[in-house]
Amino acid sequence: MTAERVNPSELSPPTGFSHAVVASGSRLVFLAGQTALDTDGKITGATLPEQFGKALTNLLTALRAAGGTPADLARVTVYATDVAAYRAHARRLGGIWRELAGRDYPAMAVVEVVRLWDEQALVELDGFAVLP
Repeated sequence: MTAERVNPSELSPPTGFSHAVVASGSRLVFLAGQTALDTDGKITGATLPEQFGKALTNLLTALRAAGGTPADLARVTVYATDVAAYRAHARRLGGIWRELAGRDYPAMAVVEVVRLWDEQALVELDGFAVLP
């Protein structure tokens, strides 16, 4: 994939995301929502950072199985049950993102939801990637 991250100077500087991503390639990979489920189908981690790290690991595992890399991510949506907690942990969550996915940020949004499918889940990530 070729990806051009577009961050116009007329908008506030992005922190941990890109305002737009122009992606070209031949394969689209749509990634289902991933929470902090382990291989037994149980939510792991008691804290938002722990669950975020596992959910992102799961998302990237699915992406790699489809032949992609974190740099191929064009869009990710984060669903959080508590945006205030997400903001409070933003620095740590950003560090987890950089550790697992690098600094090629996709277009992103964080949306607060009442609850997720698994009642113990604090966060869920979905998205899509464009592969060469």
